[in-house]
Amino acid sequence: MNDNPDTPVTVIGLGRMGQALARAFLKAGHPTTVWNRTASKAEQLVAEGARRAPTVADALRAGPLAIVCVTDYRAVHALLGASDVEPAGTTLVNLTSGDSAQARETARWAGQRGARYLDGAIMAVPPAVGTAEAVILHSGPRSDFEAHKPTLDALGTVTHLGADHGLASLYDVAGLAMMWSVLNAWLQGTALLRTAGVDAVTYAPFARRIAAGVAEWLPGYAEQIDSGSFPAEVSDLETDARAMAHLIEESEAVGVNAELPKLIKAMADRSIAAGHGAEQYPVLIEEFARPGDD
Repeated sequence: MNDNPDTPVTVIGLGRMGQALARAFLKAGHPTTVWNRTASKAEQLVAEGARRAPTVADALRAGPLAIVCVTDYRAVHALLGASDVEPAGTTLVNLTSGDSAQARETARWAGQRGARYLDGAIMAVPPAVGTAEAVILHSGPRSDFEAHKPTLDALGTVTHLGADHGLASLYDVAGLAMMWSVLNAWLQGTALLRTAGVDAVTYAPFARRIAAGVAEWLPGYAEQIDSGSFPAEVSDLETDARAMAHLIEESEAVGVNAELPKLIKAMADRSIAAGHGAEQYPVLIEEFARPGDD
């Protein structure tokens, strides 16, 4: 099956993100049915051309594709597991935030009820939905994704990650780890430079160049991780650990919090003690892959 602009779509859940999803479908010309527990949240969308379904069951009957974006997976199960709801024959695309175990369990749960299921994650803020800047991740059977990709394209840049329903959730948190790590490193540097009267606006362009430069290392470092071999082509971990010590000392000397660099140096020290001091920085993957102490 290939969708066309006339393919109807349902959006269940009308928080800020759900409303943005519905508007993107409306803008693309899809007949759009909406439902929300608080019915008043649908009023503006109805004024813009959406149809408000009186119940979840009615919403699912409106078309072959239903986008679910609610508070959590518990809410998904509560709404779609009601006795009067028949999801059989519907493709459910769940864009609710959760973890990979919940995604896989919900896929099994939906399959038992006769529904096709894709899990997903939205890597964007609501105003970006409907533009190329909105990255929407999907995981589950490729055939189900391809069948509805022309409709899902209305939401932004859609990507299929693989058949494992948990992949979208894992990519989501992996992306958050990158985002917070970059921002935290920038804040550490900003705090240091402020002690010398350098403001954040002045430092930001330099920090951006450093971040972009480090990003260029990732493909080569990824090859090392996948091969399990970490030759020190640029620098070895012992050298990096000495630089970490310098960052800690400087932070403490000027009165800036040193908890973050101390945490990373502790991981490097453990790796060095395990005999990896002469290897390159990506060898720390073994520390990141190890469960933390309780």
